[in-house]
Amino acid sequence: MSSQPAIRESRVSRTAVMALMFLLAIYFLLPVYFLIVAATKPQGDLASTNGLAFSDFNLFENLRVLFTRSDGIFGLWAMNTVFYAVLGAAVGTLISALCGYALAKFHFRGREFLFSVILGGVLVPTTALALPLFLLFSATGLVNTYLAVFLPSIVSPFGVYLARIFANASVPQELVESARLDGAGEFRTFFSVAFKLMTPALVTIFLFQFVAIWNNFFLPMVMLQKESLFPITLGLYQWNGQTARAPLLQQSVITGSLVSIVPVIIVFILLQRFWRTGLAAGSLK
Repeated sequence: MSSQPAIRESRVSRTAVMALMFLLAIYFLLPVYFLIVAATKPQGDLASTNGLAFSDFNLFENLRVLFTRSDGIFGLWAMNTVFYAVLGAAVGTLISALCGYALAKFHFRGREFLFSVILGGVLVPTTALALPLFLLFSATGLVNTYLAVFLPSIVSPFGVYLARIFANASVPQELVESARLDGAGEFRTFFSVAFKLMTPALVTIFLFQFVAIWNNFFLPMVMLQKESLFPITLGLYQWNGQTARAPLLQQSVITGSLVSIVPVIIVFILLQRFWRTGLAAGSLK
């Protein structure tokens, strides 16, 4: 008899959780749906039709206007964003992996204090670092260059934290010692043994880095003045500020926003599959 109320309570809890998840899904997906609908409309239909209802399908013309406006500057912004995000995330992931592995496998005085300082860096908002970085880069003559956005992007305290945790959990000390006894140096041990075992965590770190750099806005706004160096976020922000004088830019801003989220979705799906494959392979080993 006592099992019946427990089963009923379990069903109620499951239903409540599913309902909450459904509401959260609507909350997060509704803006994406609105963006898709708005990007397919002609400029004149943006204000004259229901924002959540399709009208005349004009997506391909909107894309043509987007990529040809201002001599194709949006395409250059897209390439800049790919450069900042892909290369920055790759280099940042490698640096995080090396630092996390060193903190996990090497014993030296002040290791825990250093790790505490790195954890403290996780709590510092990136916006709080923009002005000190600008002053530093201005003194070295790097403001308004690719390096002004690229160099800060490769540092990730959270990535170091994840790398250390996963190195401790997935890289047995016996394997490291065996590699050393076989005459392998520290870098060879890392790349031939630890790197493969840490692959699922490194993919996760790369994903976090990629999304953060791709969506980065404040740092480029502080560091860059040349339009040719802008990422997509800053370029669309500049166009959006000109819509009062040039209303036709509104449609390009909306279409550009839709285009800008497509690579993030693709990368996330691909890396999710790879991450799950890596975890399965690691569990089998």
